[in-house]
Amino acid sequence: MSFSERDLQALAALLREAARREIMPRFRRLGAGAVRQKAGPLDLVTDADEAAEAMIEAALRRRFPGCLVVGEEAAARAPDLLAGIGDAALSFVVDPVDGTANYAAGLPLFGTMAAAIIEGEVVAAAIHDPVGDDTALALRGEGAWMQTSDGERRPLAVAAPAPVARMTGAASYRYLPEPLRSAVCRNLPRVAATWDYRCGAHEYRLAAAGHCHFLLFNRLMPWDHAPGWLLHREAGGFSAQFDGTPYRPGVTSGGLLCAPDEAGWLALRAALLEMR
Repeated sequence: MSFSERDLQALAALLREAARREIMPRFRRLGAGAVRQKAGPLDLVTDADEAAEAMIEAALRRRFPGCLVVGEEAAARAPDLLAGIGDAALSFVVDPVDGTANYAAGLPLFGTMAAAIIEGEVVAAAIHDPVGDDTALALRGEGAWMQTSDGERRPLAVAAPAPVARMTGAASYRYLPEPLRSAVCRNLPRVAATWDYRCGAHEYRLAAAGHCHFLLFNRLMPWDHAPGWLLHREAGGFSAQFDGTPYRPGVTSGGLLCAPDEAGWLALRAALLEMR
């Protein structure tokens, strides 16, 4: 089975339509009861997440009959869905509103993401910005690009390699286990600057466009990382789990570090993950 650019454009159109119909009309208009906790105060869901995911899932099943769709909200209700990603002929992981905490707070920093996976291999990705109305796209082996609402394209490329002391990037340490969490926080001053947007969609877009050098994550739910991992890779970047093994969408732990190249990745791992 293959996944063509035409298929990718259809996926991008589905995300954009869901954002237009279900996400943006609710932005800064969420009423009482429209925002709820799932696992705790750091894990929110809104009416927009659920409505957009339902719309995207239905559209994907129509466009790609027989596909497996693993949405963030569906997987929260039925965790066994994750087990099917590795064997399905074609599956999709979907994050309808990545950055839900920002969305619920009225901050315009959230995204709608999806990746296509064929027998465990990520083959296509789309990260849509509902506010800016543009989409970052990647097709395995074909590169990555930013596409505006009128179809204009701009190729994406990661930043040029740099010494660790001059690198900037996003470091999400809140899910790191101790003592690694304390070690990473202690080591962050070794780089030039760090931030956490509470939104992997925009952090991956930033890195793929060359506006920062690295990304560091720990919890690896596939809807949060499969789209961005492929986008970063097709923009020329190098990434691996903390132990150096390649990223796989079925793995949800072990951390992920993204850098412009392998040499930079090795230097970052030594600088940020050093235990002392």
